[in-house]
Amino acid sequence: MGVSFAISVLGAVVTVLMPPEVRHGLETLRADETPDMAKLVDALIAVAPILILGLAIQCIMAAAVYRLIFRHEDTRFGYLRLGADELRLMALTLIYILLFMALLVAVTLGAAIVAALAAFAGQGAAIFMGGVAELFSLGLVIFVLVRLSLAPVATFAERRLAIFESWRLTRGHFWRLFGAYALALACIVVVGFLALVVFTGVAGVILLMTGGQLSDLSSIFKPDETSIRTYFNPGLIAYMITGSVFSALYYAVIAAPGAVAYAQLHGHPPEQPLTAQTEAG
Repeated sequence: MGVSFAISVLGAVVTVLMPPEVRHGLETLRADETPDMAKLVDALIAVAPILILGLAIQCIMAAAVYRLIFRHEDTRFGYLRLGADELRLMALTLIYILLFMALLVAVTLGAAIVAALAAFAGQGAAIFMGGVAELFSLGLVIFVLVRLSLAPVATFAERRLAIFESWRLTRGHFWRLFGAYALALACIVVVGFLALVVFTGVAGVILLMTGGQLSDLSSIFKPDETSIRTYFNPGLIAYMITGSVFSALYYAVIAAPGAVAYAQLHGHPPEQPLTAQTEAG
């Protein structure tokens, strides 16, 4: 939790000290309207340092969970560090982002072609086939994501970029993995919702008891990101602590199922070169 809170504090400092061009880039990416290619490229270049920092933090936290499971005796720095394992995870994530973008383009183009061909049979057929194509595309994306979901664990355990090792490992195990991930995600959503409700209720009662108003809660959930003094609000500090607890739980719950599944799908210790079990099909 202490590490998560330190990351929250770092995020607040980065947000306050953020250069105007970076802030403008983030606003461009968050805008409802899709920017043109030139503005999109400029925005991505401007926010690249923030994105790299966020990617590094995510990989450090994921690697800490993997290290706790596979190399629990390696307790230096509380399992947290930035080394070769984390850099490989960052490289794998970038590769997968490119592959995922290519997959999205392919399925979107395929769905558009199916809808266009069905249009020759009438508008009703086009709408129906378009809906079927979109559902199929969504299912295909989920299937690919689950089949490749063990790649980060394999990359960490084998100390190499295991880009497609997960595809062999997960053969015949899609539904069990999908169920595990769905259950983990559902637990996170429920816990996060309950934490938000409890925090909002307690914070609201404290504000009313100290002479404040419920409208003051907005300063906690939507602080002024341009002033460091905003973050010295006791309510906001409490909110950051609560968020730190949830973040630590999130990384543990999201990363652990894949790590446990990976360990069970191998017949050799993670420290040795690994290959998928022959009976995994």
